[in-house]
Amino acid sequence: MLKGLGALGNVGNLMKQAQEMSGKMKSLTDNLKTKRATGMAGGGMVEVEVNGAGDVLTVRIDPQLNDREMLEDLLPAAFNAAKAKAEEMHQQAMLELTGGMGLPGLGDLLGNKGGA
Repeated sequence: MLKGLGALGNVGNLMKQAQEMSGKMKSLTDNLKTKRATGMAGGGMVEVEVNGAGDVLTVRIDPQLNDREMLEDLLPAAFNAAKAKAEEMHQQAMLELTGGMGLPGLGDLLGNKGGA
């Protein structure tokens, strides 16, 4: 009569695993916020520092740089370089968290359009 109720135990187990993963994700995010990545452009004339979560922390501009057009070109390049390093840190942390498991869709979640 209640044949299908055996699966309910699996739901409880899945909920527990989801809670554990949620805690691990929060810890991962907190840890990434303590890490730093720097992107540079123009041979170091412009530097952008971000944390592992991608939050911009500092922007340094060489005082000798007074060319507005060059600055407008260098700033996005430095931001993008820093962002790429932060994303790489995030991907590595996620791979460590999941133990390198080939989870379907994990590559998309990590921003890797080519797959996990």
